[in-house]
Amino acid sequence: MLPELRVLYFEDLEVGLSETLSKTIASSDVVGFAEITGDRNPIHLSEHFAARTPFGTRIAHGLYTAGLISAVLGTRLPGPGAVYISQTLNFRAPVRIGDVVDVTVTVAELMPERRRARLACRCSVGGETVLDGEALVKVPTKAEADPLANRTERAQG
Repeated sequence: MLPELRVLYFEDLEVGLSETLSKTIASSDVVGFAEITGDRNPIHLSEHFAARTPFGTRIAHGLYTAGLISAVLGTRLPGPGAVYISQTLNFRAPVRIGDVVDVTVTVAELMPERRRARLACRCSVGGETVLDGEALVKVPTKAEADPLANRTERAQG
């Protein structure tokens, strides 16, 4: 199921505001990611190959897990209209097929002069951090998102 869209404008954000999404990693997710990206590393696709690695089983692509951060940014915090500027990623542990990944994004800093938000990002499985990092996003103001409404408000005021 896709997360429900929630639109937050720069004015709605405050340091400490947080959003979490949970996703169970299915084999079909990993196969689909491999098909879309062309990354067919057998550690992701072949149980026989993966059994001989230190992980002992297939693991999800690291960037698939990172993509779940994008899902939070684009749908919930800050949501539609936010523009990615940068992302740092630290891969801490593997994500296996069947794992439930909890993705938490938290507002760490607000930069009003350029309408930027620095967001702490953490992906965990069973409480263990598997990926962390920071995202920098540009967040629209209410006036930027709906300039016509802004003009109407000024005309009435």
